[in-house]
Amino acid sequence: MEGVEVAAGASTRPNERTLSALPTSLGIVLSPRIIPLALALVTFLVFLPTLWNGFVAWDDYMNLVENQDYRGLTWPQVRWMFSTMLMGHWIPLTWLTFGLDYVIWGMNPAGYHLTSLVIFALNAPVFYFVALRLLRHAAGFTDGALRLSAIVATLFFAIHPLRAESVGWATERRDVLSGLFFLLTVLMYLKASDATGKRRGWLLAGSVGIYVLALVSKASVMVLPLALVVLDFYPLRRLGGRWQEWTGAAARIVWLEKIPFMVLGVAGAALGYYAQNANMFITPLERYPLSARPAMVFYSLWFYLEKTVIPMGLSPLYELPLRVSLLDRQFLLPAFGVTAITAAAVALRKRWPAGFAVGAYYVITLGPVIGIVHSGYQLTNDRYSYLPGFAFALVVGAVAGAVVRAGAAGRLRPPFVRALAGLGVLWLCGLAYLSAQQIQIWRDTDSLWRYALESEPNCALCHGNLGVYLSTQGNLGLAKAEFHRVLELRPGEPRALQHLGHTYALLGDYPRAVQCLELYLKRYPNDADPLNNLAATLLTARRPREALAPLQRAMRVKPGHVLAHVNAGFAYADLREYPEALSMFRQAIALKYDTPVAWAGLARVHFEQGETDAARTAWGILGMLDTKQAAAIAPAFIPTW
Repeated sequence: MEGVEVAAGASTRPNERTLSALPTSLGIVLSPRIIPLALALVTFLVFLPTLWNGFVAWDDYMNLVENQDYRGLTWPQVRWMFSTMLMGHWIPLTWLTFGLDYVIWGMNPAGYHLTSLVIFALNAPVFYFVALRLLRHAAGFTDGALRLSAIVATLFFAIHPLRAESVGWATERRDVLSGLFFLLTVLMYLKASDATGKRRGWLLAGSVGIYVLALVSKASVMVLPLALVVLDFYPLRRLGGRWQEWTGAAARIVWLEKIPFMVLGVAGAALGYYAQNANMFITPLERYPLSARPAMVFYSLWFYLEKTVIPMGLSPLYELPLRVSLLDRQFLLPAFGVTAITAAAVALRKRWPAGFAVGAYYVITLGPVIGIVHSGYQLTNDRYSYLPGFAFALVVGAVAGAVVRAGAAGRLRPPFVRALAGLGVLWLCGLAYLSAQQIQIWRDTDSLWRYALESEPNCALCHGNLGVYLSTQGNLGLAKAEFHRVLELRPGEPRALQHLGHTYALLGDYPRAVQCLELYLKRYPNDADPLNNLAATLLTARRPREALAPLQRAMRVKPGHVLAHVNAGFAYADLREYPEALSMFRQAIALKYDTPVAWAGLARVHFEQGETDAARTAWGILGMLDTKQAAAIAPAFIPTW
């Protein structure tokens, strides 16, 4: 994958005793048995603040807080886990871990974060063992230099602030879980490459089996077969640099080994695309045409490299601009930078195959999220650096090993080696500090979106999400200001109009509420919830006849919309069309029996018709469902949102 080439004429096997002594002289105790445990412990402690994080209104509510289907490990939940594509992902193994969380912790977010943190901490020792094998193959490190380089590589990956999103956000359990199985697959493959006979076959079979677990944790690991091809090119050198060496008898064995991986990878890619497309998350070419995609690709390739080197200004959301053009400065400069680096890597591929392998792996692992096939609101995301980050970590580890080896061989003076070691320790400590801070922005919804706006003040979606949160907290004036800010940044933004209409309705400004909701429905005329909200606004404004049209459309679009049936019942009741009102309330109760407001409406209609016994019965059932509403209810019934 990568490594450091040895200078011409330099010994590739310096004195073993010197290499073993040098790290010890730097104050590093290299005990092979303790190192993996120590790496896991350090990783755990750096990200320990995640245990105080809660669930945030950024997919956590849809996936966990409001989702009843995953809660448990009985057959109905397991069947749902293997059939659902909620939020555009088919991740049954990840859902199984969430189901286990619910069995153990209930809805305590600390337990969910503890599970994610433990899984992530296990990534560290597995990556350490992968790094040992790759760095030995790539640079010929032995003993102390090899262990030190693997330690540095592991720490650089594990405590980097770019990992905070994957660890601190409960929904992103799929990153750390799929990453663990990705590393285990690679580790088994590397062991198989060093084995022979039946042992080799069993190790390859085990690698394929673990890859299945990775795929059912998250589809982005679909790229692993191509990553294994890169490993076979360098550092395993099973595939040479010439075309003939990729097609010969020895190469055919390499390709035959890849068949099961390739079949699984293609299946994972197809399922991943289907899940995204089924949820209508794929960005259409009408919004961002093919001419915009190269700009998105260049920007992404530069972004993750830049943030790996300088992890400052990280944000939960880097919003996709309204217009993407390669000629814009934001995209043109990254295009020049990526082109220059790519040209250098290709030109030096024979003299420095490690650089070429690192670049190839980096592009491959970013492939699913680079913008060629785009989904979502983001231009980039911190969590997308998870798999590509392994390569950069190995480069950093290789540099550390090369410094140690050069010092042991006398090519670098001891004071210079100590200075470099000190800078390296400070760098790692700085990364740990930044990660501990970054993890805390996921503490709650308020801190998440306020921090996002500090990082990206013109992020329209961040303003909108903060507005929704403020609205749920009752801060309607502040919420209204956030939605207006969204419309300033993106005039006519439909989601802002929808939320602004709701906010105006809650503030009692019904004309503006109706205006905003009608503007939204011009763009999305068949969105059931806004149709219901418009009708509820009209009902509150005492315009029941006008409310019926959007309600009838909402019920055609979504026949199971309970609140649309309830509000239709109130509209007919206000018009004194009691048979139709009773029908609507009864249909709502048939759809969802424990709907208090439907029983309240039923009681009202029976009461107004003089059917005292029926009204008392409906009122009694309402009292069993919602005692407060039953006690507070009055002849004037308020429509529900």
